[in-house]
Amino acid sequence: MTATNTAHTAPATPVVGVALLGHGTVGRSVLQFIGESANDLTHRIGGRIEVRGVAVSNPDKHPDLDPQLVTTDAKALIERDDVDIVVEVIGGIEYPKELVLAALNAGKSVVTANKALVAACSAELGEAADRAGVDLYFEAAVAAAIPVVGPLRRSLAGDKVDTVMGIVNGTTNFILDAMDKTGASYDVMLQEAMDLGYAEADPTADVEGHDAASKAAILASLAFHTRVNFSDVHCEGISNVSAEDVAAAKAAGYTIKLLAICERITTDQGEEKVSARVHPTLVPISHPLASVSKSFNAVFVEAEAAGKLMFYGNGAGGAPTASAVLGDLVGAARNKVHGGRAPGESTYANLPIADFGEVTTRYHVDMNVADQVGVLAEIAKVFADHGVSLRTVRQEEHDGAARLIVVTHAALERDLQATVAALQDLSAVRSVNSVLRLHND
Repeated sequence: MTATNTAHTAPATPVVGVALLGHGTVGRSVLQFIGESANDLTHRIGGRIEVRGVAVSNPDKHPDLDPQLVTTDAKALIERDDVDIVVEVIGGIEYPKELVLAALNAGKSVVTANKALVAACSAELGEAADRAGVDLYFEAAVAAAIPVVGPLRRSLAGDKVDTVMGIVNGTTNFILDAMDKTGASYDVMLQEAMDLGYAEADPTADVEGHDAASKAAILASLAFHTRVNFSDVHCEGISNVSAEDVAAAKAAGYTIKLLAICERITTDQGEEKVSARVHPTLVPISHPLASVSKSFNAVFVEAEAAGKLMFYGNGAGGAPTASAVLGDLVGAARNKVHGGRAPGESTYANLPIADFGEVTTRYHVDMNVADQVGVLAEIAKVFADHGVSLRTVRQEEHDGAARLIVVTHAALERDLQATVAALQDLSAVRSVNSVLRLHND
């Protein structure tokens, strides 16, 4: 009798080929983590990650890279048949857009950490991913390791989100937090942020709010199922925030934070719209966002059923950003191995974008006025004439002049702006030192 061989050959482990575009701070960390966690990633995915190549512009600047992986031809790397997923960590818009679209059009899923690209080109990228039936992941584009994109796309997909508000730029939070704690000026703390590596040599994108505005556009698009582009976001930075502003805020029980605020609003005519804006904001010290210190980020979400949620953690840096990229890479690779697809772009609501003047907010107005009888009544009349009521008024007298700090009740932005313009025309008002908005508590 002949023995029968009943042994079965174990199925081969599927392989997922990855192209890495960029090898800067984030790209280097991504590559390192893939190598260090290869076994764990294989178990989590059900397949093995293999990096097919790393595209860089100048190989001489990357002596630590395996020469067999290095290429300067990103497009050729993307087009390789053994590449399934493309990870883009280059930064910028035009060149990365060209590469990401090439990958999507070639049927390759994409993971990107590029907030400027996603904010500026979400429609084009989303449509390309839908046509090809592949994944477009971008968790790392907002607040690095803090999981907020995923919850908005999946966990809260059955809820109605009313507000997404947060501190989404570590550089500006470091500066404002330090000004609050030390009493130092903006210029002094900006220089310290640069010396410590929290701010770039050219900090414009951070301190003028552009970085936060890109993230606000992404958050608003996800939360309200409406395409919101960078150009739709009202943007103001922190470069005009003075030590006097910070001290006045602290005396009134507030701290100043650069907030990205995305809201679903209803106009006086009953029309539902989306508002997205970035500006310095006085936050009550009792609010959870007030305690976010140093370069940390936090995102506060309010939804009808879930209520109030807060996501907090490291919002920048190579390792935290790489953590979010790896999370997206695992998701895309798992879909490649087992089938399926991540949630795509959802724009069914298609709500109109509100004009900034339609937003309801509150003002903190700091001005120098003549110290004489009737000035306060004259100023109060200007507010009343524009339909703006006063919540508090504080006056400090010195050397024949007076410093007047007025906090308003909530009013439309256009009425508040018109009020300030009228105040500047009053002869009794010597100067309007600063105008800051308050969180609508």
